[in-house]
Amino acid sequence: VSVMLPVEKYTLQNGLEVILHEDHRTPVVAVNVWYHVGSKDEPKGKNGFAHLFEHLMFQGSKNVGEDMFFKYLERAGASERNGTTNSDRTNYFQTVPANELPLVLWLESDRMGWLLDHANEETFASQRNVVKNERRQNYENAPYGLVPQFLRAALFPENHPYHLLTIGTPEDLDAARMDDVRAFFKTFYAPNNATVVIAGDIDRDRAKELVHKYFSPIPKGAPPPVATKPDPGDPATEKRLEIEADVELPRVIMSWVTPPGFAPGDAELDLVANVLASGKTSRLYKRLVYDLQIAQDVFAWQASSQLASTFQITATLKKGKSPEQALKLIDAELEKLRKAPPTKDEHERARAKLLSDLVFSMEQVTARANAINNYNQLAGDPGYFPKDVARYETATAADLQKAVAGLLPQGRRVVALVTPKPGAPKAGRLVKQTE
Repeated sequence: VSVMLPVEKYTLQNGLEVILHEDHRTPVVAVNVWYHVGSKDEPKGKNGFAHLFEHLMFQGSKNVGEDMFFKYLERAGASERNGTTNSDRTNYFQTVPANELPLVLWLESDRMGWLLDHANEETFASQRNVVKNERRQNYENAPYGLVPQFLRAALFPENHPYHLLTIGTPEDLDAARMDDVRAFFKTFYAPNNATVVIAGDIDRDRAKELVHKYFSPIPKGAPPPVATKPDPGDPATEKRLEIEADVELPRVIMSWVTPPGFAPGDAELDLVANVLASGKTSRLYKRLVYDLQIAQDVFAWQASSQLASTFQITATLKKGKSPEQALKLIDAELEKLRKAPPTKDEHERARAKLLSDLVFSMEQVTARANAINNYNQLAGDPGYFPKDVARYETATAADLQKAVAGLLPQGRRVVALVTPKPGAPKAGRLVKQTE
């Protein structure tokens, strides 16, 4: 596959990184802002702050009234507008008609520089309640909802940046005060901790003029204390979590700590996940769902992150089926891959699927702008796309076998067995943890 992603990267005097990507095929422009702060960077006792901040950023700033941010964008005909938070970063993105680029840069610069001129106790309290409701809805009251929390805490030790989930703990959210919010903003929301990608139907000279006009007046902050060094957390044993939940179906989850995004082994594990559980002929689907009919579905994926990734296999079983039996069957399939590479057909199918997904994901300018920011933060190269494609093209079947043998050992992982139990919390409760 021959691909290029032409970009121009430069830095303002206040430290703001700017990346421009021209594409005149459609008359739209995507603006994608990454603040290089995620839940991994939260001070102790402040879990959930990065995500809470994402919500506050939409409520208004010095020159943008309360709840006006989205209204300006709707009037401008924005097709995409939102923000997300994960362990590594917080992003904000809008896609608008090309002539509305000045509006978006004004909106983004006003909240980068002058959010605290607007944010007050009332705004803070209302958004904290929104986040707490989000936690209740997506975690505490959702089937299997707290299982990811138990897994994360078992995979990474207490002092590891990935030990806690991004959503935040109720205790830390309740303890948060407006002074904490101000301190977080001043520490992490400085231009020298952010990157702005502008992609689409742009004139680069005009885009640079607009960036300079709106962002140059924002003062540089002190260097922020963000975690960037790879840290696997060194799980040394197999941990077994026994979880009860008021659900209909048992579930088995296996999770390993794996190399960071774009590090050696990361692409190979993407391909391994495909061989194991993508499509009806994949090894685990065929064995558990089709042949033995003990599972309803099975998924495998490499969740790539900056300091360390996780590889996870999740099988939701049919009613009354044994999690222990499913665990043995999955282990048998993994052992086969440790001892022999996937077949030529399996390898080629996995590679074709991942390459087509990667290339097609770059078609829309909104996703492309976010991918450029991801490449910039995790790979240190906003134009990394051709190298990303090459990772999958050059990985051999023997490389996949080596990845399973070396990176997915039976003795260093977390296994969670979820057993249906009437009267238990729907989200799950951890009954026993053994090592």
